[in-house]
Amino acid sequence: MVGLGEVKATIATAIAAAFGFIIALIWRDIIVGLFDLAGLKINQISDVTGAITATIAGVIITVICVLGILYISKWGRVTK
Repeated sequence: MVGLGEVKATIATAIAAAFGFIIALIWRDIIVGLFDLAGLKINQISDVTGAITATIAGVIITVICVLGILYISKWGRVTK
């Protein structure tokens, strides 16, 4: 039978993975936008202000998601 601790650990792992996925998607958009800014048009960031704004948003979202991962990991830790 599966214990509550194992269920919490599994849920925590899934949520941490989701936060990591969000971080990856945000940084993908920023990197593609910077390529566009350099003349390789493959995204919608069209000026330096847009690139700076996207980068700041990416950093903020990354920090929030990392804190979420740490919190969820602590919550889901199985104690023996």
